[in-house]
Amino acid sequence: MEAARVAGELIRRFIGRPEQTLTKSSPHDLVTEVDKACQDVIFDFLSQMYPDSSFLGEETVAPGADAATLAAQEADRRFLWVVDPIDGTLNFIRGLPACAVSIGLVVAGEAVVGVIYDPMRDEMFTGVQGQGAMLNEAPLRVSDVDDLSTALLASGFPTGAYRGKNAEQIRRFGQHARNVRAFGSAALHLAYVAAGRLDGFWENDLNAWDLLAGAVLIKAAGGEITDVKGAPYTLETRHVAATNGRIHRQLLLDLDMD
Repeated sequence: MEAARVAGELIRRFIGRPEQTLTKSSPHDLVTEVDKACQDVIFDFLSQMYPDSSFLGEETVAPGADAATLAAQEADRRFLWVVDPIDGTLNFIRGLPACAVSIGLVVAGEAVVGVIYDPMRDEMFTGVQGQGAMLNEAPLRVSDVDDLSTALLASGFPTGAYRGKNAEQIRRFGQHARNVRAFGSAALHLAYVAAGRLDGFWENDLNAWDLLAGAVLIKAAGGEITDVKGAPYTLETRHVAATNGRIHRQLLLDLDMD
């Protein structure tokens, strides 16, 4: 939480006026100098507290590298911190207040702690395996919506080859669900499912740093997270479905129509 707050202060200071913007894997995939600075701050902070740690961060992986494989290879280390310093970089660049710091902890291959911090709203979402989830000082619990037709869902627009497929799924769920949102941050989408603000989220072609902290939150708040075929979530999951648990099978059924 402290590391996320330190990075969040940088986000508040520079949102809407990043020092430098670069493209990574595609024109849709952007990074700024502030992303890198936030990641350095987080790594430095945590490495001082936990000197035996390993780190996997979005800005340390070369464009085009298989991040899921890297995550799985590192997962059996004693402590593996999986970090997205700014999830929602395009929002950050444009000054839209919908971005977050995401920090997840893997111990001996198991995701056990998740922190997602929205610095613009000062909302700290935390989850610990077996101990529940919190938003600041309040306990979190997923919603009790039990039918897809009354569900509020969220998704996004991947930067790579799955962009069109995800757009088609959004169109379909726009007809079947109550409505669909796209805030531009997978971490916030997952946190909002855990908080009961959304009932479900899916997206294709994500990475461990996009998902790990949110996966811990979802489980700790009583929800369900799998891949889009229903297999349990792991560090190698790239196509994800997360819900309050009550609409999970309905969501998967619609996704299986592809």
